[in-house]
Amino acid sequence: MKFTLLIAIILFSKIGFSQKTKAEINTDRNTHLKELKDTVNGILTKEEINEFNGLDYFNFDSTYQLQAIFKKQKGPKFGMVTSTERTPIYRRYGILTFNLGDKSLSLEVYQNIKLSKSKEYKHYLFVPFRDKTCGNSSYGGGRYLDIEKQKGKSWLIDFNLAYNPYCAYSYRYSCPIPPKVNTLGTYIKAGERVPHGH
Repeated sequence: MKFTLLIAIILFSKIGFSQKTKAEINTDRNTHLKELKDTVNGILTKEEINEFNGLDYFNFDSTYQLQAIFKKQKGPKFGMVTSTERTPIYRRYGILTFNLGDKSLSLEVYQNIKLSKSKEYKHYLFVPFRDKTCGNSSYGGGRYLDIEKQKGKSWLIDFNLAYNPYCAYSYRYSCPIPPKVNTLGTYIKAGERVPHGH
């Protein structure tokens, strides 16, 4: 059984951390679909691939490409709750505050302690979140954003890059559950939706 988030990090590091065009995002989504269905890398088993009906996304919307104000605010290390008994060690790295329509929203940004010691992923940050689409048009367990540390206080975030944890496709994975503080009281109609057939 595979209980790891590292594979997801490796895959989605290819998506990048800056805002992209619709065409670039569609290319990345097609790549992700091929990787999920590739029996060599073992993300899904052959049986799961046979039952897999494909990915689904909200339409690209530049409204969800946002400038946020980042405040560095490191917290103590803690074991993040997951869908299994596994508790990977994270710490809060800071807080992103942004406006969406007439709402002022914020999300905590987390740093994986193990990955922060890796040269390749030392700038990697993790933003798990839930919103009002969860359990309806998007995966009930929440979605993820990967971002990279940026210079200054104005950071770019793109909800078109929001993706499902592997738990959305397979019971074999252990997926971080977004902390309650990262529940947004609005609809984020961007990024990945509930998988086809779920």
